[in-house]
Amino acid sequence: MASPASSAPGGVAVVGSGLIGRSWAMLFASAGFKVKLYDVEQRQVTCALDSIRKEMKLLERSGFLKGSRGAKEQLSLISSCSDLREAVEGALHVQVNPPYYVPLVELVPHPETAPATVDRTYALMRKIGQSPVRLTKEVDGFALNRLQYAVIGEAWRLVEEGVVSPGDLDLVMSDGLGMRYAFIGPLETMHLNAEGMLSYCDRYSEGMRRVLKTFGPIPEFSGAAAEKVHQAMCAKVPDGPEHLAARREWRDRCLMRLARLKSQLQPQ
Repeated sequence: MASPASSAPGGVAVVGSGLIGRSWAMLFASAGFKVKLYDVEQRQVTCALDSIRKEMKLLERSGFLKGSRGAKEQLSLISSCSDLREAVEGALHVQVNPPYYVPLVELVPHPETAPATVDRTYALMRKIGQSPVRLTKEVDGFALNRLQYAVIGEAWRLVEEGVVSPGDLDLVMSDGLGMRYAFIGPLETMHLNAEGMLSYCDRYSEGMRRVLKTFGPIPEFSGAAAEKVHQAMCAKVPDGPEHLAARREWRDRCLMRLARLKSQLQPQ
């Protein structure tokens, strides 16, 4: 959850200079905000700034750098800070959570959070090019993880029960459901797959309930099933650091291209 640190105009404080913190720093800098990047260890922040410099230059060369400013100008907006009080002093916003390649931001207010604070944060997220959503209350896992875990749970059961191989299971998502879910969600999918939502529920609710009743218990994600999935994944992407890093880089390039395509196709 992000929260404004002060009503006075100022820059942005990013607390934590790991992968997510670096990504937020880059995002705010791309929108022209001055960013103070904080971490408890100065060495960590120094490494983070070096990583940001390399990534921004790479993004600039490949044409995927966000914002109208060049990498050099964006880098000049980011400074390091090892004192938390100094980092948040005068900041209009304090940021601790996700990043550059996936625009979704879940805004989850505490019961005592002022509605104006949520509104202001929502507007700020839109301003820097993110896609904020409002949750009305805290729920374990938030919305994205709850949906993700539901998919992972059934995926695991299908593999564990021998219904489909791990590789084919991933294809079901990447070349099936994922194709439409990159642009529309499950509820709009229902709405479009009939003459509206009520028509869909009338036609398919009985079949959906029947299938849902066959779902098994929550998997343990361990034992023979875990080993089977591990071997299948390693056959595709070995679990050595260099192989995983290369695959993550490929994934991020794909996400950037998809984000660009979506911005061209969807009305703003």
